[in-house]
Amino acid sequence: MTSLNYDIKDKLKRLTAFEKIIAINIAVYIVGWLLSIILNETRANSLFWLVLPNDFADFIFKPWAIITYGFTHLHFWHLFFNMLVLYFIGRSFSNLFNIKLSLNVYFLGIIVGGFSYMLVYTLFPDGILKFSGSLVGASAGVRAALIFLCAYMPKHEVRVITFNVKLMHVGLVLVGLDILGVFGINSGGYIAHLGGDLLGYFYAMQLKKGTDIGKGFERFMDSFLSLFSKGKHSNLKTVYKSKKRAKAFAGHTKEEFGEFNKQKKIDLILDKISKSGYDSLSSEEKEFLFKTGK
Repeated sequence: MTSLNYDIKDKLKRLTAFEKIIAINIAVYIVGWLLSIILNETRANSLFWLVLPNDFADFIFKPWAIITYGFTHLHFWHLFFNMLVLYFIGRSFSNLFNIKLSLNVYFLGIIVGGFSYMLVYTLFPDGILKFSGSLVGASAGVRAALIFLCAYMPKHEVRVITFNVKLMHVGLVLVGLDILGVFGINSGGYIAHLGGDLLGYFYAMQLKKGTDIGKGFERFMDSFLSLFSKGKHSNLKTVYKSKKRAKAFAGHTKEEFGEFNKQKKIDLILDKISKSGYDSLSSEEKEFLFKTGK
């Protein structure tokens, strides 16, 4: 039994950040389902304290809902498709960017999507959201991550069944569907989608210019999480990095790097990102990756 516990803990430690988010979403869905049976409540009522209200007046009494609604799904297929897309997005992000930037995009998408929903309801109480209830689901965060990738490397191609499609075209289709969805039966959900779309696009455009708009949110989350780890002290000894300058291009000199073909250069840089994160790249490597993406 001890061996089994160790194996489970070891596998949990190996999960990526997005895989942990997927696991939490699944756990919340199961808990909500069990509570609805035990308490004989509707699915929405069983997870009442997690869902996002449509009115700012109600939101004041449960501000945490701007995050927790993104972990809350009432229907299986809503959960399934969101988590399926999030899994593949997580793999793409891990190959290109550091984990904190990836989480910034995802959670800021959820936050902006939630506020967009409440803002539209508040400004137009008798409009398209007149009969809308609380907001649930990770769709705004998933959309933000998708549109971020489409905007950051628009000419990159992905395989769709038997042909290749540029990410810029994928992004345009997704935004178009979201705009049309606003006039359908789930208008509130699509308004949240559009909030996520806007955040993902703006984040990517600013990052291309060298500005990470998620740094403030990242520092806030680091400060918040530090409140729960003040009593912990690391037993690790300080290791001082060598002052010797690292080679400029993925462990190779400029001359060596220049002899490789374009695909080999990209593979070397992506391999370095997967091992050490995007921040480990030198300015020369970032510049090469940026020009290649364009």
